[in-house]
Amino acid sequence: MKLVSDTQPFSARDEEAIARMQALVRWASIEATPRQILAQEHLPDLLPRGTCVYVPFLPKGQFSDTLRACRHLLNVGMQPIPHVPARMAESRGQLRDWLSQLNESGVDRLLLIAGDSDAIAGPFPDTLAVLESGLLAQFQFHGIGVAAHPDGHPMADRTTLIQALGIKREYARTTSTRLWVVTQFTFDANVVIDWLQSLGDILEEVPVYIGMAGPTRVKTLIAYAAQCGVGASARLMLQRPGSAKLLRAWSPDGMVRALVQYCLDNPDTLLRGIHLFPFGGLRQSAQWIQEHSGSVEDQRGQFHESSVQ
Repeated sequence: MKLVSDTQPFSARDEEAIARMQALVRWASIEATPRQILAQEHLPDLLPRGTCVYVPFLPKGQFSDTLRACRHLLNVGMQPIPHVPARMAESRGQLRDWLSQLNESGVDRLLLIAGDSDAIAGPFPDTLAVLESGLLAQFQFHGIGVAAHPDGHPMADRTTLIQALGIKREYARTTSTRLWVVTQFTFDANVVIDWLQSLGDILEEVPVYIGMAGPTRVKTLIAYAAQCGVGASARLMLQRPGSAKLLRAWSPDGMVRALVQYCLDNPDTLLRGIHLFPFGGLRQSAQWIQEHSGSVEDQRGQFHESSVQ
């Protein structure tokens, strides 16, 4: 298994690497709360038309907030992907109602998650219970995303998590459902690569999108890491040479470069894209996307400057 450093420079394949990095950034998906979406008056000026915007259903939120945000995204030419948290559905009927309203509003894909709450409000303790219910088959969603955790999960070991992905892959096969995987954010490309290698052929052709934090202060990231169970990745980040710089600010540049290098070395990888968590604010992450999806000439200058620091 070949691991890489996020500061390792590209060599003979610079042009291909630059083009791959540019494409990854340009088509990055992003997460935004209903409040962020509805408060941003000029969202089309921030994000490219057609951007996939994941809309979380927060533990203290209301489904109506998610629905309003999704409708707004559709109106401005974005692709909403609402979170559907299994544990927050109080009944089979309520989950059916959520799915029906999303479907009727024009939402054609969703992210199925267990949910952040420890409490189980109704009959669905996890995403497998939702799949087994048959409710999703009653609606013609274009695709369903499921979550993965390269850093591990406090409630399950890696083997259990990978087995669950295999069950979801089998569900997708038997129901002809388009499935993809999007991961929890992590700070270390080697953690991601080790996880990708551990999958073996369990996902076959299922595309994987790697979650990472958008540019922000490291202090903010550490706080989120503690809440989201990715503390191990945060500790690795702070142990690297030159980590003093990271104490001032975090940028996903280095991690994206490392993943691009991995893709070039492993052309059969399932890694298809990146997903940004804008902990520093939606505008800051959107500006990062704009700045890093420019011309090849611009990318070459940015890459070589950052790789020699």
